[in-house]
Amino acid sequence: MEFISDALTNFTSPMILFFVLGFIATILKSDIEIPDVITKTLAIYFMIAIGLKGGFEISKSGINENLYSSLINSLLIGLIVPLIAFLILKYIGRFDSTNAGAIAAHYGSVSVVTFVTAISFLNGKSEPYSGYMVGMMALMESPAIFVSLFLVRIFNSEKIASLKSNMVDLLKESLFNASIVLLFGSLLIGLAVGEKGINTVKPFFIDPFNGVLTLFLLDMGMIAGKRISEFKAVGLFLFFFAIIMPLISALVTTVLTQLFGFSIGDSLLFTVLAASASYIAAPAAVRIALPQANPAYYITMSLAITFPFNIMLGIPLYYYIINLFR
Repeated sequence: MEFISDALTNFTSPMILFFVLGFIATILKSDIEIPDVITKTLAIYFMIAIGLKGGFEISKSGINENLYSSLINSLLIGLIVPLIAFLILKYIGRFDSTNAGAIAAHYGSVSVVTFVTAISFLNGKSEPYSGYMVGMMALMESPAIFVSLFLVRIFNSEKIASLKSNMVDLLKESLFNASIVLLFGSLLIGLAVGEKGINTVKPFFIDPFNGVLTLFLLDMGMIAGKRISEFKAVGLFLFFFAIIMPLISALVTTVLTQLFGFSIGDSLLFTVLAASASYIAAPAAVRIALPQANPAYYITMSLAITFPFNIMLGIPLYYYIINLFR
C-alpha cells in the first residue's frame, strides 16, 4: 500500500529520526541541550526561508484565480475546524466553555513546523505546490482564535467583560506576532526581489533548509519529551481527541480542496495546516484572552501528541487520502 510505503519513508527520514532521538534522549534524562537563543534563531530562519521562497514562487507564477479560491478556503477552514472542535469538547467531552474554547483555538490555528515538514515531504515526492501557500499559512493563524473566543462569549456570558478588556492586546498578539510579521514581510521581499534577489541568499536560506530542519526537530523532540509527565493531566479523552481531531479536520479539508479543484500539493498543505495544532501563536493569544484555561491541556495536546502524530504518520496519511479522491 502506498500509504505504508510513504509512512516508512517519512519515518526513516533524517529529520523525523532526529525528532525521535530528541524525544528518547529526554525520556532517558540525557544532558543534551540546545540553548533557547539557538532555538529562537532557527525559528526565525524558517520564517524567513519559507517567506522568501513563497514570494519568489509568486513572482514567477503571478497572482491568479487560484489565489482567491485559496483565500476563501482558508477562511472556511478557520471557521469550520474550531467550531467542530469546540462542539466535540463541549458536548461530548463535557468540558467547560473556557477550556473548550482554548483547545479549539489551538486546533483551529496552525503549526508552522508541521507545515515546513510537509513541504519537505512534498519536495521528496517531487510534488509541486503554490508559493502563495505561505500566505495562506499566515492567514490561517488568527481567524480560528477569534472564532473560538466568540464561542466562549456565547456560551459563557460572564467572561464577556474580560474578553472585551483584553481585545486590543489579543488583536496585537494575533495579527502582529513575530511569525506573521516575518512570514508576510519575507513573502513581500521575495516577491519584490524575484529570482535575481533569491539567488543571492539561496546558499543560506534555500539549500541548507533540510539540514536546519533536522536540528530544529531534534529540539522539538526534546520539548515534546518534557511534556510526557503531563499526560496524566490530559486524560484519555483529550489524548484521543488530539489524534482524532486532526483526522476530522483533514477529511473536511480534503473535501473542500477537492471542491475548489486545488492541486495535490496545495491540497496537502491546506490539509496539514487544518490538521495541525498551534503551540506558538495560539498559546500566547489564549494566555491573554482566557487566562483561566488550563495550559496543561492545550500545550501538552498540541505539542506532545498532535505534533508528533502529524509529522510521523499524519502527513503521509493525508497525502494518501487526498490521492484517493483523485
